[in-house]
Amino acid sequence: MKILITGGAGYIGSTIASALEDSGHVPVLLDSLVNGRIEFTRNRIFYQGDIADAKLLARIFSENIDITCAIHCAALVNVADSVNSPYNYYKENVAKSIELFKNLHGVGCINIVFSSSASVYDDVPNFMVTESSPLNPRSPYASTKYMVEVVLRDFCQAHGMRSIALRYFNPIGADMKMRSGIYARNPSHVLGKLVSVALGREQVFKITGVDWETRDGSGVRDYIHVWDLAIAHVKAVENIHKIFQMVDNSFAVLNLGTGKGVTVFELVEAFERVYGKVVKKEIALARPGDVAGAYANAETALKLIGWRAEKSIDEGIADALKWDLLRETIIKP
Repeated sequence: MKILITGGAGYIGSTIASALEDSGHVPVLLDSLVNGRIEFTRNRIFYQGDIADAKLLARIFSENIDITCAIHCAALVNVADSVNSPYNYYKENVAKSIELFKNLHGVGCINIVFSSSASVYDDVPNFMVTESSPLNPRSPYASTKYMVEVVLRDFCQAHGMRSIALRYFNPIGADMKMRSGIYARNPSHVLGKLVSVALGREQVFKITGVDWETRDGSGVRDYIHVWDLAIAHVKAVENIHKIFQMVDNSFAVLNLGTGKGVTVFELVEAFERVYGKVVKKEIALARPGDVAGAYANAETALKLIGWRAEKSIDEGIADALKWDLLRETIIKP
């Protein structure tokens, strides 16, 4: 199959492209390169441009008439930045997604897999969430993911489209063959910060927020290897017809996580175990948009697409460290 990936030059989009290729499919990448990397598009069908550009999308489909599905990854993703600059997030993540869906319908692409987020969930007593758990997005970033889900659901009902929203938990690691990974030298996510401190680019790792109602006071997350995440997308597009024979509507939601909650203190302990050294750390206040967290009940993904996360948190940490050492040989300054 030939699959369109918006944001295909990004961390997750490029890993999905690799997983599709390894499974015998052909990814077609669309990326503005505002955040994505040209290095991740090598030897792939690639179009540089905006996801809301109707003429470009029409060209892509006229030149690739056998595209059967679109995977929509393109988005701004920094929670703290979304708090400070909500306009950019609603414009880029919501308004442009609406144009994309309208244009996909116009070119006859009815199958969409959407990169959503577990940040849409409300806090629950035991931190484990199912797809039917209460929602309460608490940052502009999270709100954009929720809004796009609503838009997609309505498009599916109105226009005969079919969509799967994959609610990611916390991706870590890199492509298994080290073809791509986190490209920022100083990333904002927790494991990236740990790697930066361990390798001397930052002085201290800050554990932001230690008074959450968790077992040790730090936030709880579900850290999923990005390769497991990518494989879930492959299974979603391969099983999209089967999925909608099993559900009673044209819009489905799946959690993508390991089913294991790990606190930040526990992540630091695992990192030091894998790295073999202690990292300098300190307690800090929670950041704007931070939440206590959650972990996934991913049984629906197992039922509908036969997917379960396989890789451990130690493997994710080891691959993140390995990628960081290789990144400068792959990513141009």
